[in-house]
Amino acid sequence: MRNFKICRIFSLMCCVSLICTSCATIVHGTRQSVSISSMPSNACVWVDRTFIGYTPIIVEMTRKENHVIYIQLEGYQPYEAAFTKQVSGWVFGNIVFGGVIGLAVDAITGGIYKLTPEQVHAQMAADHMAYSKQSSDSYIAVVLNPDPSWEKVGSLTKVNE
Repeated sequence: MRNFKICRIFSLMCCVSLICTSCATIVHGTRQSVSISSMPSNACVWVDRTFIGYTPIIVEMTRKENHVIYIQLEGYQPYEAAFTKQVSGWVFGNIVFGGVIGLAVDAITGGIYKLTPEQVHAQMAADHMAYSKQSSDSYIAVVLNPDPSWEKVGSLTKVNE
């Protein structure tokens, strides 16, 4: 009878230690809340090519994958940013307390990682391009102070008649 109690206590301790060894997963979970905002607000937000909503928004992202966000607002140039996974400091807690099992659990669930950056604020640049979807006419825009990073695609020349 005494051996049975010792065996039960030992089994219980083993189960508890297996559950508690994944330090990073327990501390901050397998998902991360990421704040996405834009100026001006109310821009469309896509995460990994899936429409999520409008800025400002808080998105829950899985920690075990890299993500790409795309922000778009009519009349403004689109904004794109990448969230990359990096090893979290909680991995050292696993090395000290959880050992190989805790490290393996955190690696499989993604709890070993954190996403960076933790928030994005998109400063939307005005798109100075005018066009009409209902016309087949061509338009020419004249810019007095071109940006040096722009690529020249053509020039106007005077035709002598």
